[in-house]
Amino acid sequence: MANTKSAKKANRVIGRRTAVNKARRTRTRSSWRTVEEAIAAGDAKAATAALRKAESETMRSVSKGVLHKNTASRKVSRLASRINALSGKK
Repeated sequence: MANTKSAKKANRVIGRRTAVNKARRTRTRSSWRTVEEAIAAGDAKAATAALRKAESETMRSVSKGVLHKNTASRKVSRLASRINALSGKK
């Protein structure tokens, strides 16, 4: 339990930041799920459009500190390679 005034305030701030970061993480994962569903459906055009939005959302999460840069890049790269395989590109 926080005893000092500053520790109590820090707990309140942490609670607010946690809620914001949770929303950002959920939004990012939802964008990934949209790409996954388009790939599963076999629709390369929809998957490409979804990937463009997902990449933007993912990199925004990186800039806000929700995800690590390498994690985000790896995820986007893997999704892109699956879409390329789906559309027959090398």
